[in-house]
Amino acid sequence: GVGAAPRGRAPRGAAALTRGPQVLVYDLLFGKGLRCGGRWKALARRHRARLQAELARLKVRHKVSRDEDLLAPAQAASPGGSQVPRYIRVNTLKTCVDDVIDFFKRQGYSYLGKAASVEELRALSGKKFLLDLHLPELLVFPPQTDFHDNLLYTSGHIILQDKASCLPAFLLAPAAGSHVIDACAAPGNKTSHLAAILKNKGQIFAFDVDTKRLATMNTMLMRAGVTGFQLAQQDFLTVDPGDPRYSKVTYILLDPSCSGSGMVTRGLREEPAPSAQRLQALAGFQRKVLSHALSFPALRRLVYSTCSLHQEENEDVVRAVLQEHGSAFRLVTAFPSWPCRGLATFPGAESCLRASPADTLTHGFFVAVLERGGEEAAAPSSLPAAAEENPQHGETAEPRAAPRKRKRKKQRVKE
Repeated sequence: GVGAAPRGRAPRGAAALTRGPQVLVYDLLFGKGLRCGGRWKALARRHRARLQAELARLKVRHKVSRDEDLLAPAQAASPGGSQVPRYIRVNTLKTCVDDVIDFFKRQGYSYLGKAASVEELRALSGKKFLLDLHLPELLVFPPQTDFHDNLLYTSGHIILQDKASCLPAFLLAPAAGSHVIDACAAPGNKTSHLAAILKNKGQIFAFDVDTKRLATMNTMLMRAGVTGFQLAQQDFLTVDPGDPRYSKVTYILLDPSCSGSGMVTRGLREEPAPSAQRLQALAGFQRKVLSHALSFPALRRLVYSTCSLHQEENEDVVRAVLQEHGSAFRLVTAFPSWPCRGLATFPGAESCLRASPADTLTHGFFVAVLERGGEEAAAPSSLPAAAEENPQHGETAEPRAAPRKRKRKKQRVKE
């Protein structure tokens, strides 16, 4: 994320301690290490061997081999936890949909074709998979499928990314050769998606304030074959829209720090609901950063997204900033056939998209597409506003067979 507002998905430092010892144990056994320091960290590490032994006994007792299999009962009890499928975005910088489908078929998976409904995604089980009904380069597997050790994942040919998280870059739809800003870039999945849409032709300026997240992101982008990007450890609010480096930026993807209330927990812990004060602070930050993004002089299209369910961070932010900027920008009705729309809190709010575990089988998400209006507007929008009109970025798109010459350039992956 950008600025001082944390994403709110993982407690750090002293904040973790207020959540109790179970959070420390979770981070030690399942997370990315302990975020706290001092005597708590030393204490938890001293008991690591005993905790891991107890975890092993627990798996034996429940007759499971993987840690995540212990989570199934908890997920079933939590809303949407066990429903959300495993989504895989095919990285078209390295391969194509057809080749990835063939690879998984050789690994023993059964390909069922393109899904016709969300219900078909919900019914997936075993070693079966589908092509998503909305996004043309997204494959869908049953919820507990794990690909972290799969050759396609470790080589960067596929990206593990929730469907809702794929919507911002997909709807921004920058033309090849464009200059694009990813304002709150880490961990980088959306950045790599932008690069794939650009076909590595153009320039991406990616900003984040967290050094470690940027380092991880750089590794991920290199693995995905992304070129033509510049990473900057900088608060996007301090980036000068008048800087000549950004004079050709016509597209901005803005996914700022938010409450994270839409994130489906595949883990053992639930995040507490944010307080009204916390929501107010986040919304103030989000309004500020969205308004700042709209001040870039050559901007034609911007996508604002959050993984939040709260109106305060979504429709209310968009409404306030649109009022502030008058007729300079307008909301675009993107993806008319998408089932969940924005809450009708102001005229035109239905142009926005929402996503949820229950309705779209994804994480909870919000997306708004803004375009410059008036005389400064570019040619008519090339947005996948109606997927039917844009087969490259639409729900009616079939998996494209890459031209023979182009396929030879791709890196084919063999088992």
